[in-house]
Amino acid sequence: MAQFVDWDLAAATAGALSKSGPAVSYDEAMQVVAELRTLTDEAAGHVAAYTGLTSQIEVPPVRVVDRKDWAAINIQGLKQVIIPLVTRLSGDKPPGGFADAIGSRVTGVQAGTILAYLSGRVLGQYEVFSGNPGQLLLNAPNIVDVERKLGADPRDFRLWVCLHEVTHRTQFTAVPWMRGYFLGEVQAFVDASQSGEHILERLRRGVASLSDALRDPESRSSVLDLVQTPGQKAVLDRLTALMTLLEGHAEFVMDGVGPEVIPTVESIRAKFNRRRESGNPLEKAIRRLLGIEVKMRQYAEGRKFVHGVVERVGMDGFNKVFDSPLTLPRLDELGDPDAWVTRVHGPQPAIGG
Repeated sequence: MAQFVDWDLAAATAGALSKSGPAVSYDEAMQVVAELRTLTDEAAGHVAAYTGLTSQIEVPPVRVVDRKDWAAINIQGLKQVIIPLVTRLSGDKPPGGFADAIGSRVTGVQAGTILAYLSGRVLGQYEVFSGNPGQLLLNAPNIVDVERKLGADPRDFRLWVCLHEVTHRTQFTAVPWMRGYFLGEVQAFVDASQSGEHILERLRRGVASLSDALRDPESRSSVLDLVQTPGQKAVLDRLTALMTLLEGHAEFVMDGVGPEVIPTVESIRAKFNRRRESGNPLEKAIRRLLGIEVKMRQYAEGRKFVHGVVERVGMDGFNKVFDSPLTLPRLDELGDPDAWVTRVHGPQPAIGG
């Protein structure tokens, strides 16, 4: 197989470029780790009570990581996606000698640089690629860094983050088909790739197109959008709809539970939203290139969809979204909760009628 990414170099680059995080003593670090584990268990109870969803399998314990660990775990996950994709694009040709070796090292540095950047931003993640059923990661240095910058109450902020991330874990462990469906869609994206056009040329065209997209504040283009084949677009639409639903659901739950158990939740949300929207022009450009801006929109759009559905048919009615892949919202239904409700529940009586 052609070597497209030097994964060892990617890991070394991510480790070298990842910032160490806020200054804490050893005792403080141990206290943070212990509290995040405790709050994860507390959050699980709140999420189950609020959503009516409970894990159907044994859930692995949360893994509290630092920035370097987070990057290393995600490199292992990326390999599960990138290696099959490159194999398909290259036709499983053997490595091309010196030129490919140099190219793989360049790409390894680039991948490591991107992961180092992301490792300094991500607060938590439910990582599904590296093993079944996946694992919940909490990035302790970033959580402490953000709570300090926001001036938030540490315990309140940590529980708020745990509510969001535990909701993601619940989505994948309470819904038996969710992980398989998600991985199947990722595989479908790989299978829809085309080997007739060199991937590097497509990437070059994508970057050129992105230079124009950066001038448009409303653009939803990312690198992935611009290098996809026509066959991959339908798959990406389904993945986008799924991720928007899952992110919005997590936002809805953390804010729904929050007022009952987090005294300062309103202040945290207001400050956190301002932080999400802020950033210098370079920071915003990087977020656009990596698709982070799209993810930020998914939080708001998905939460609005979930709120609209729950308002119409209640939490139990909303949970029918998890009955099967056929009851997931379509991309065009995310902005029209009534359309999803009508398709899944049938016509509803008019409000006030």
